Amino acid sequence: MHLLPDTLDAGSAYPLGATFDGLGVNFAVYSANAEKIELCVYDETGRRELKRYPLPEWTDEVWHGYLPDAQPGLVYGYRAHGRYAPEEGHRFNPNKLLLDPYAKQMIGELRWTDAMYGYQVKSPRVDLSFDKRDSALTMPKGVVTDSHFDWSRDVRPNTPWSETVIYEAHTKGLTKLFEEVQPSERGTFAALGNPKVIDHLKRLGVTAIELLPIHTYIQDRFLQEKGLRNYWGYNTLNFFTPERSFFATNSHDELRRSIRRLHAAGIEVILDVVYNHTCEGSEQGPTLSWRGLDNASYYRLVKDDPRYSINDTGTGNTLNLTKARVIQMVADSLRYWATSFGIDGFRFDLGLTLGRTDTGFDPGAGFFDVLRQDPVLGRLKLITEPWDIGPGGYQLGNFLPVSPSGTTNTATPCANSGAAIMRSAPTSPRA
Repeated sequence: MHLLPDTLDAGSAYPLGATFDGLGVNFAVYSANAEKIELCVYDETGRRELKRYPLPEWTDEVWHGYLPDAQPGLVYGYRAHGRYAPEEGHRFNPNKLLLDPYAKQMIGELRWTDAMYGYQVKSPRVDLSFDKRDSALTMPKGVVTDSHFDWSRDVRPNTPWSETVIYEAHTKGLTKLFEEVQPSERGTFAALGNPKVIDHLKRLGVTAIELLPIHTYIQDRFLQEKGLRNYWGYNTLNFFTPERSFFATNSHDELRRSIRRLHAAGIEVILDVVYNHTCEGSEQGPTLSWRGLDNASYYRLVKDDPRYSINDTGTGNTLNLTKARVIQMVADSLRYWATSFGIDGFRFDLGLTLGRTDTGFDPGAGFFDVLRQDPVLGRLKLITEPWDIGPGGYQLGNFLPVSPSGTTNTATPCANSGAAIMRSAPTSPRA
């Protein structure tokens, strides 16, 4: 690694994340309430911190700085300084290393210790206490990437809704016992593009494969303590990074190549995505990323007692899609998957949650408007699961658009999930 400078240049508030421009890396992270954010740079193993920089600028609630001569492969994390006042919704603790919400690649495994929590786990004051232990050794770190891939010869199938047959599949489960795939690739992204797997899908008459969550996710502490594992993946740690356990190689191009091969066979790829909550759980959960960067902005909190998280998802927390920067994070994630990985559509887990406001569900919520007007996302297949466990949490048929007669055209339920397809044309049932 080159000699690191003593300070960062000002850089830019856009784009968010760690962006390599050929001459260095721009770092930008959203926090409306932090008093200072530090960039921590690590060696290539992620074990030794090399330098710690305060981000020098704060523009429109985005902290940013530029590291000249930095290259893809740089390992980094953040520390956020501010008030630790859980009764007011603030949980800043600079002793906790935080994963960049926009990290495109990660290194290291999350290892559960009590240091992963912003408070003292065994304290009688519970989350009102403050933990001073450093969590860096047990936290995964972000890695700067240069994710160029040549999609110029790729042709998206763009199958009409009326001819679409969707096959819902788990990336590992689909091919783990598939004998015609070589053992080293079974259960991985590489297997999705195997000719024998594609032939199997074609024989079934499938026009699209819908992958259960492939965003990187964590294994819950209580499961690991019981010797169990999270198979399904609805426990997201990062919205931009593919789950590493699904790779046969060390390259994200493995997934991109399989998607190109599926497209060449006329098969679209849809992702089941979980933007309604994160793996940080309730107010008694760990501090890994969003909670430490700005708990009061990223999450919906009880209005009269913001110490507590609103739990409309049944997982302990609910992302706050009434905040413009949180909407931006979700839209940027969707756009990244659509452009960098060639994804053809998305199925929104507990999609009703994405339209929640302080007064309940709003079919005209800002996030839905963003989706419909976006020149990239508005052209994709968009499917929503129309319920959550919050008040008025069943809204099948109540998603826009609405026909001139005043009835919605989104009430076609899909098998297994009770999902509603966000479109105005009729659809075939899912396989």
